[in-house]
Amino acid sequence: MPDQDPIVRWNNNIHYHQVILDAIPESARTALDVGTGNGLLAADLHKCIPDVTGLDADADVLESARHEDGDVNWIVGDVLTYPFEPASFDVVASVATLHHLPDITQTLTHLADLVAPGGVLAVVGLARSTRPSDALYDLAGFLQQQRYKRRHGIWAHSAPIVWPPPHSYSEVRRAAVQALPGVQWRRLTMWRYALVWNKAVI
Repeated sequence: MPDQDPIVRWNNNIHYHQVILDAIPESARTALDVGTGNGLLAADLHKCIPDVTGLDADADVLESARHEDGDVNWIVGDVLTYPFEPASFDVVASVATLHHLPDITQTLTHLADLVAPGGVLAVVGLARSTRPSDALYDLAGFLQQQRYKRRHGIWAHSAPIVWPPPHSYSEVRRAAVQALPGVQWRRLTMWRYALVWNKAVI
């Protein structure tokens, strides 16, 4: 019998976990997954970082996250109000969460404050298409998604959904440049963007 592909959980968010993982500094020992949802990113982070915290405001969805990895520190809370100490984490990561929060500049500034010197803030997010160039990414993303969907199907998460996103790609990029000097910005297909910011060592 020919080899078959292993069963894979796939959706647009899981597809871009590797963007986060590729940004991890070799020296990283602590990580925070903001808006962890079902906990898949936190579990992936824990494969290479010994101390990982997954934070989400939704207690019900966090229950499913606990089954992904019993050694992750799962916390119910709002990242803007939870009493983390500044510079607590070598990695602060987030996938598909920032569009749930009203003030993107405030959020990015706060997340940057949680990053330890020499650490990284890595975000994959959603935004709203408003420019002609966005339409090209949307079309490419649709075709790409259909290809992966035929191969793997789409794994449905149980986290709350906000659609359409409140911020445009242009607004997110401006906020990132303002809050995170030197940030690396990438427009991605499948209705996503990525930003990676490394905090200078003092």
